[in-house]
Amino acid sequence: MIRTATDADLPLLEELWRELDGELPPPGYWDDDSTEDMEELRESLAAGLAFLAEDDGAVLGFASGGMKGERHGYVDNVYIRAAARRRGVAAALVRELVTELRGRGAEAVELEVLASNADALAVYERWGFAPSMHVLAADAAALERRLAAPEAGGGRTFGSVHVQTDDRDAVERAVAKFLPRLGHTAGTEVSTPRNGWVAVYDELCNREPKLLQRLARELSYTSGTPTLAIGVEGGAVVRYTLYDRGGAVDEYLSVPEYFGQLPPGDVIALGANPTVVARLTGADPDEVRRVARTAPSPGELPPAEELLGQIAKAMGIEGAERGWERA
Repeated sequence: MIRTATDADLPLLEELWRELDGELPPPGYWDDDSTEDMEELRESLAAGLAFLAEDDGAVLGFASGGMKGERHGYVDNVYIRAAARRRGVAAALVRELVTELRGRGAEAVELEVLASNADALAVYERWGFAPSMHVLAADAAALERRLAAPEAGGGRTFGSVHVQTDDRDAVERAVAKFLPRLGHTAGTEVSTPRNGWVAVYDELCNREPKLLQRLARELSYTSGTPTLAIGVEGGAVVRYTLYDRGGAVDEYLSVPEYFGQLPPGDVIALGANPTVVARLTGADPDEVRRVARTAPSPGELPPAEELLGQIAKAMGIEGAERGWERA
């Protein structure tokens, strides 16, 4: 049974809210705003916009919301106790709330959900909710370093892709087929083979590391051979991703936590794998291990462009130190 909560239900609503907060804590950088949240819950209750779900006297969950202006409704809280989940209780609660909001003039209803709450996000999307605005967050220290990078050490972001083949024409055809998917049709150079590798320099991918990796993955898939995306980001760190038949087999970032704190396992994973590199490029694994080092900060390593040159040389790659600006 779904019913509108009354003033007598306030202690119960607060208990349910605390269960919700304990199960889905907010991001660690948020201040404790439980006092404000409780006040909003009381406002929903006073407005007749808090609902309880019950079954034979057992409380299953609650939903609450409100109005922002005359046409804008919102769902503030939805919580179902674990034993009552996957029984349609949440849908029934929210339906009752939305019906009431519509009756008060709401033409649209929105809600917020933590990106980490994948189960709830899937349910809300199935109901018909879709993104209207993205709220992005970044580690402040890492963001400061990244934004300051263009003013330190030259700050250049550049990169190139290297395909293990002597068939330059095949690489050109693959590049010409793939890049238009990115809305990009000009500003590309494909080199002649050098040490068994064909290099690709592209104006767009040169300044967008993620696009550079997409290009490398596509070329590895179409050629069926090892392909390397390698470059410098923000003038401070070196990144490479080595692909084989379209799959990433090794990824390296010279300062693994330069862009933000990572779980220990991810930090380890961003170190070079000399065995894999040696198998796919013919490099001396000891030399790869010597030059492809990682550190907590850029200052503990050679300058990024110098480090890039050392790693590329160990792999037998020529021209990796070039970006589109120099092509």
